[in-house]
Amino acid sequence: MAALKGRHLLSVADLNVQELTDLLAFAAQLKSGETSWTCRKILGLLFTKASTRTRVSFTVAMYQLGGQVIDLNPSVTQVSRGEPVTDTARVLGRYLDILAVRTFKQSELEDYAKYSGIPVINALTDLEHPCQILADLLTIQECFGSCAGKTLSYFGDGNNVAHSLLLGCAMMGMNVRVAVPSEPYEPDPEIVAKAKEFAGDKAEITVTYDSKAAAEGTDVLYTDVWASMGQEMEARERIPLFKPYQVNQELLSLAHSDAIVLHCLPAHRGEEITGEVMEGAQSRLWDQAENRMHAQKALLASILGKD
Repeated sequence: MAALKGRHLLSVADLNVQELTDLLAFAAQLKSGETSWTCRKILGLLFTKASTRTRVSFTVAMYQLGGQVIDLNPSVTQVSRGEPVTDTARVLGRYLDILAVRTFKQSELEDYAKYSGIPVINALTDLEHPCQILADLLTIQECFGSCAGKTLSYFGDGNNVAHSLLLGCAMMGMNVRVAVPSEPYEPDPEIVAKAKEFAGDKAEITVTYDSKAAAEGTDVLYTDVWASMGQEMEARERIPLFKPYQVNQELLSLAHSDAIVLHCLPAHRGEEITGEVMEGAQSRLWDQAENRMHAQKALLASILGKD
């Protein structure tokens, strides 16, 4: 994984197919104990948005590598008082070895990468969530042996998770179907175009308003909350519009018999997914959540190198 040393990960598209493939293989080796790694570096977590899985998985991964973590909660730093990103980034770059940023605007993340002088990881923005998709692909590989040739169907809002799924799955040779209620909820056309470019003739990328057609014969059913962080005021009015896109037993019955269900969490049971499906035999939600730690551990180790 020397090719990733010292680099940023701001988008799934920052990786090429070989790098993504190798990163997933490395994560699997670290998870199984086949490979060990020591990296006594310091990771900073600068999270403007709330987090459970991302915060804890990054922290545990860095500790397991032998490093340390500083939680830079904006409410107790000068960021909350309006210090410019350019100034904060320059200072943090003098203290830290690597920085994971979870924020709203992709442009803010890019500023941290530009001015800090250290590797920066996208821990979620409104545009993408690349670390989540590393865990998703690792989970799919564990279940099916390979991602290539499989079909993933995403139901709900064409948000940051949908964007990273489109890019990552396309790179791994997976067909992707994104089922949304209407045009305003479609994923970014530029992301869709890039995914189709990555897919080439190896996979199909589809955006549809037909949830049942998207579920028919699929291998992976994937959903996320219908209103992302920052859209809470829209949540209630979205419910009736998104109801036909709920991942429930009826939708699951249209998929392959060995299909799996994924959700990046947190979930609103009874809205985008039913409790029955979450707790069912085809759910892989908890393996998926665990794999956040293993995938990010591989990412940190690759970017920082070995002691």
